[in-house]
Amino acid sequence: MIESPDARRDRLSSFFAAFDVMAEQAAPEAANLLLTGREGDLRSLVFLPHAKVTATLGEEVLAAVRIDFGGPANPLIAALPERVELALDAAPAMRTVADLLAAEAAARRCGRQIALDNICRLLLLLLLRHLIDEGSTRPGLLAGLSHPQLFPALVAMQEAPAHGWSVDELAAIAGMSRTRFMALFPRVLGTTPMAHLAHWRMVLARRELERGGRVKLVARRIGYGSAAAFSRAYQRTFGEPPIVLRPPTRRAAASGSL
Repeated sequence: MIESPDARRDRLSSFFAAFDVMAEQAAPEAANLLLTGREGDLRSLVFLPHAKVTATLGEEVLAAVRIDFGGPANPLIAALPERVELALDAAPAMRTVADLLAAEAAARRCGRQIALDNICRLLLLLLLRHLIDEGSTRPGLLAGLSHPQLFPALVAMQEAPAHGWSVDELAAIAGMSRTRFMALFPRVLGTTPMAHLAHWRMVLARRELERGGRVKLVARRIGYGSAAAFSRAYQRTFGEPPIVLRPPTRRAAASGSL
């Protein structure tokens, strides 16, 4: 049974389940998340999800890390703007976590890498919440997750990708007519509901395969009736068969085990 997303309104859990957050301290020019300020006082958070620092920041860099959250393979990261800058005085919770990150990055204590990964995970979660609450002016996933009517349908697809979703069912979850839903969805997200679902299924499949999943099981988990149909769809999306991502020890026997 599919749990109603309206009950949970959790727009981020599926992304954090699919992609791990990994962080490492980096020089400012190689970082994509920077904490800036003056005389040790944190003032701003700068996140550049798609590139390294290319412009003068205006304030001293007090901490710099490089966060990997799936990069462009993560559709949520791909939907973010080139640069996100936030005054920490306007976000007390983020400031508390940013202070902890700066302190941990400056220290060399046991368990430092685990601390950095988890602190950055929380900081990124808070930042994404902020961006969803702020909304987006350009079509894309961030705009869809910010939309009060469309996001329940997005959550439903993200939480249950193997379900045989229909447009009528998704429109009902969004609380609108099929006609209204089909007009609004591409205007806000820049793609159709079924195209979004197909892409999300392929994203999840790639992650499962990278983690050692078997093609047949991965196909079933994302809603394909056969490994052959899944393999064709995967090939169309990524330009290579899914077997490429399987561990070498399994690949040798793959020809007869799909």
